[in-house]
Amino acid sequence: MNRLRALIAEDEPILAFTLQQTLQRLWPEMQICGVVDNGVSAVQEALAQRPDVLFLDIKMPGKTGIEAAQELAEDWPEQSPFPLVVFVTAYDEYALQAFEQAAADYVLKPVSEARLGKTVERLKTRLQRHAERDAALERIVGQLRTLMPAQSQSHPSERLTIIRAAVGNQIRLIPVAEVHYFEATDKYVNVVTADGESLIRTSLKELLPQLDGNQFWQIHRGTVVNVQCIQAAVRDDSGKLSLRLRGRDAMLPVSRVYAHLFRQM
Repeated sequence: MNRLRALIAEDEPILAFTLQQTLQRLWPEMQICGVVDNGVSAVQEALAQRPDVLFLDIKMPGKTGIEAAQELAEDWPEQSPFPLVVFVTAYDEYALQAFEQAAADYVLKPVSEARLGKTVERLKTRLQRHAERDAALERIVGQLRTLMPAQSQSHPSERLTIIRAAVGNQIRLIPVAEVHYFEATDKYVNVVTADGESLIRTSLKELLPQLDGNQFWQIHRGTVVNVQCIQAAVRDDSGKLSLRLRGRDAMLPVSRVYAHLFRQM
C-alpha cells in the first residue's frame, strides 16, 4: 500500500516548521512530501505531487489559500482523487464559525497540538472511506461557494458603467452592458464585445466588485460572462460544462466551482 502524503503551504517559516513537526509526531505514517511558502507554488506542487492531504494557509503571497483551492478544484485531473483540504487560519471566532458551517477542516494559528490531533483523526477516518475520497472534490467545491462570495463582497465599489480601454493611441469607451465577457490574461483583462477585443490594465479580482452580480457571472477563475449573452449551457460526454454565447463560435468552459449556476430551475 502506498504511503499517505501531505503538502503544507504556509508562508511563515516558524509556523510551517511547527506544523510539520507536530503533524509528523501525531501521524508518523504520513509523509510530508513538500513545504511551500506561497499560493502559486502550492498549486504547482499539489498538481505535480498529488498529495492525499493539503494544508493551505488562508493568507499567502501570490494566491490566498482559497484562491489556490479554487484553481486546484478547476484543474485537478479527473483520474486522481482530490486531496482532503485543511485551511490554516488566524481568523477570529466569528470566521471560524463560518468555516464550521461550510464543513471545512481548519487549524488555528498558533498551531495547537490538541486541535491538530482532532483534525488528524478526522482525516484518517475520511481517508479510510473510499466514498469520502470520492466526495473530497465536491466538498471543497461546496466550501468555495460559501467562502468566495464573502471575499468578493469585502471591497464594495460603485458599479462600473463605462470601460476606458487603450487601443493604439486612442481611448475606447465601452459601455459595460455591451461586454460579452471578461477574460483574465497575465497582467490585463481582455474585454470582449461584438466589435472586437480590448485590453485593460487591471485584474479580474479588482474588476469583479465593480460589476453588477446579477448581470455578470464568474464561470471560471479567469472568466466573467454577461448573462444576457448566454445562449445555452452544454455538457460534453465527460460531463464538462461549456457556454455557447449568442453570435459567437467559441465556447466558454465553466469550472466545477461555478457549475451549480447552470442547474435546471
